[in-house]
Amino acid sequence: MDKETKKVAKMKSANPEAEKIVEWGAEHKIETCFERADKMKPCPIGAPGACCKVCHMGPCRFVGKNAEEEARGICGATLPTIAARNLLRMIAAGTSAHSDHARGMAFTLLDVANGEAKDFKIKDVRKLYRVAGYLDVEFEGRPVNDVARDVATKLIEDFGRQGKGELYFLKRAPKKTQERWKKWGIAPRGIDREVVETMHRTNIGVDHDPDHLLLQGLRTSLADGWGGCMISTDITDILFGTPMPVKAEASFGIFKEDEVNLVVHGHEPLLAEMIVDVVSEPEMIAYAKSKGAKGINLGGMCCTANEILMRHAIPTAGGFTNQELGIMTGLVDALSVDVQCIMPAITELSKKFHTKIITTSEKAKIQGAIHVQFDEHRAKEVAREIVKIAIDNYTNRKTKGEHITEKFPVIAGFSHEYIEYMQGGRWRGSFRPLNDAIMAGRIRGVVGLAGCDNPRVPSTGLHQFLATELIKNDVLIVSTGCGSAACGSSGYLTPEMALENAGPGLREVCEAIGIPPILHLGSCVDNSRILTIASAMAEEGGLSDEIGGMPAVGIAPEWMSEKAIAIGCYFAASGVPVIFGGDSPVEASKEVTRIMTEVWFERFKGSLHFEPDPEKILAMALDYIDKARVALKLKKYEQGKFATEKVLMDMAARRDIEKAAKPHIGIY
Repeated sequence: MDKETKKVAKMKSANPEAEKIVEWGAEHKIETCFERADKMKPCPIGAPGACCKVCHMGPCRFVGKNAEEEARGICGATLPTIAARNLLRMIAAGTSAHSDHARGMAFTLLDVANGEAKDFKIKDVRKLYRVAGYLDVEFEGRPVNDVARDVATKLIEDFGRQGKGELYFLKRAPKKTQERWKKWGIAPRGIDREVVETMHRTNIGVDHDPDHLLLQGLRTSLADGWGGCMISTDITDILFGTPMPVKAEASFGIFKEDEVNLVVHGHEPLLAEMIVDVVSEPEMIAYAKSKGAKGINLGGMCCTANEILMRHAIPTAGGFTNQELGIMTGLVDALSVDVQCIMPAITELSKKFHTKIITTSEKAKIQGAIHVQFDEHRAKEVAREIVKIAIDNYTNRKTKGEHITEKFPVIAGFSHEYIEYMQGGRWRGSFRPLNDAIMAGRIRGVVGLAGCDNPRVPSTGLHQFLATELIKNDVLIVSTGCGSAACGSSGYLTPEMALENAGPGLREVCEAIGIPPILHLGSCVDNSRILTIASAMAEEGGLSDEIGGMPAVGIAPEWMSEKAIAIGCYFAASGVPVIFGGDSPVEASKEVTRIMTEVWFERFKGSLHFEPDPEKILAMALDYIDKARVALKLKKYEQGKFATEKVLMDMAARRDIEKAAKPHIGIY
């Protein structure tokens, strides 16, 4: 381990600006998640999945060298059964989080179609029609709201389907992938049904076969990926526009000392979109100036930040572990939160500063916070109330805090549709150039770098290490969620990054197309974009005829949420090897580990691994990619040596093609 690596290993956060705030907090005896992580050690029995708490006869602890073979719970359950059951409950919880979010989006789309949510409107009609096509909803010559009503109604059916049938979006997967799901009985029926069945199967005295349990876990996770996540992504695009590249800024330097700083944090975009509109209203700006501020500065954290960053270039202060640190700058006048990944510690911390914490969801309240209930039917009214709270609090701002000025440029906004467009324009858009670049060896493979950031490691450091090393090895990265925030707040999301750090093949592709080597695809629910991109690559041909077998890997190096487990499992079930950082939550059972790594790979060409060493994660990812290239009979990857010499079209060439074509509105 070199000196620089040792230095980073001792840091709380690998982000220098975050580390400054942590050190300032330590000097002022302010506790954050980093100090709590040091104090609170993981339970040595529960952490590896060796504890069962599903009935009141327990908890039962499975300990000892031969626990796998000999230990039994009071009911007689074995360690593999317990470990599998614990993982299933994590999958069910993660699926519930994403899918409950998606349900709200579906009902909002229905309200918009019925004229009952007047502050919202359908901004991307083309995306609406595209989704209507997947659902067999007729759209030619029909009023837009009628189409939207039918689309919303059909998508809502996916939540409560009780009888025969499958999720509508499963047919967007390659046929061979669908065939694997049907062969092993994991094609999900209704989203809620799978979650309920998972909770039933893991109750005392029901399902005890680890393999059978884990198959249900995969089915539930698929209900998340090809159901809840995909539904949410599509509806968000329909209502607020499908993302296209935008330039923004990231890190704590986005906060302004002479303006009202309002931060939105969480995961649901509905209220955040309204706040984006409201902060630019002349009346609101005038009100802020009447309080002595020069204006209103809106920023974001976590996945709500990603939603408005992708569409409006609103700057982001980072991911999960930055929420307390943002308050500690002393510059945040109000922090508006909705659901998921909100630390309840922020209300107690805010008392040491002046920040107002505002909860907005009926599902999520925090003691000590102001509650302003969001209602889709009076969305802008609620948004104005929140903005006024921030403005009124500007005059209470104190001088204390670690003011950070450093910030980094970010290029974000890469949707499935735009990636398709950027490879050939409106008329020749496809995934052929990407497939060709992989086949030629310019791009070695693709990695989805996602997941949370975690205070138990040098936060964001594993993302930074893997991002740097992967692109050096000509691996194109697609990122989402806090993984994107980690890259953005470190200055990794610009085309210049490719010139400085990417391998020669990847650099050539990035220069020709005009993209960064790390493509920011959005929030954690937008992992579904990776599924549709992989499906499009399979349909394009030349590589694998299914998602499984492609030179592609998923990595969540700093995961902490149950949502991450659900995401990892739906990628594994779809055919992608997935590697999580940190210790395994099923480490206690060799049998469950074998099923997730070996049996899943044999059946679905996907797998789920846990590995705490980032260098081993890198080696494992490259090994999976190289073995996939061999299996696909692609030329062995050798950096800088390409199998063919096809000329990549640059932006100028594509514009010439478009000029020769008739005018066309939209990007797809």
